[in-house]
Amino acid sequence: MRIVSTRNSKNTEASSVSFKEAVFKGLAPDGGLYHVADNPDLKKVYAGFGAETGFNAMAEKVTEALFHDEFSTEAARRVVERAFTFAPVLRRLDASISLLELFHGPSFAFKDFGASFLASVMEEYLRNDARRAVILTATSGDTGSAVARAFYGKKNIDVVILYPSGRVSPLQEKQLTTLGGNVAALEVKGSFDDCQRMVKEVFVDAELSNGL
Repeated sequence: MRIVSTRNSKNTEASSVSFKEAVFKGLAPDGGLYHVADNPDLKKVYAGFGAETGFNAMAEKVTEALFHDEFSTEAARRVVERAFTFAPVLRRLDASISLLELFHGPSFAFKDFGASFLASVMEEYLRNDARRAVILTATSGDTGSAVARAFYGKKNIDVVILYPSGRVSPLQEKQLTTLGGNVAALEVKGSFDDCQRMVKEVFVDAELSNGL
């Protein structure tokens, strides 16, 4: 799987990074976001799903298909089992309309799905690694809450969350600041843009980001 920056117009093999590198860097050196350069064909995987196939079973098959160069079948299973202790709930409204509820995760935000998967992937990579990883992020609310819950208690991973003073809801602030442990939430006297700017400055500073 080739991962490239959204700001990379060349889209060549030489300009791509591995999935693992993208996971741990978070942001490309040019300030762009990492994305998959090639669209994987998952038709055969989807064809194996039936009405009774559970969410975790589907997630395992998709994870294994997408990241077969990164994870064995057993590793893909571990990633999914750790990540998804919750599942979306499908509500049928009538014969032709259904509603998929994505708020049943630990922070009640849809971002729990992505954050929990990322946390589990990083934990899998660090299973036999003595290094520690630092998650640095800025939030205006639900992203920080989802990240905090997803990474809380993860071995070899510390989390630092910047949030703007007075700009998040009381519930979200409690979600950010009451976990402790490996999660540190820092209140910034400024806007969300200020928080985000500080995070991006760290990511594009090679010496500083490599030190983290």
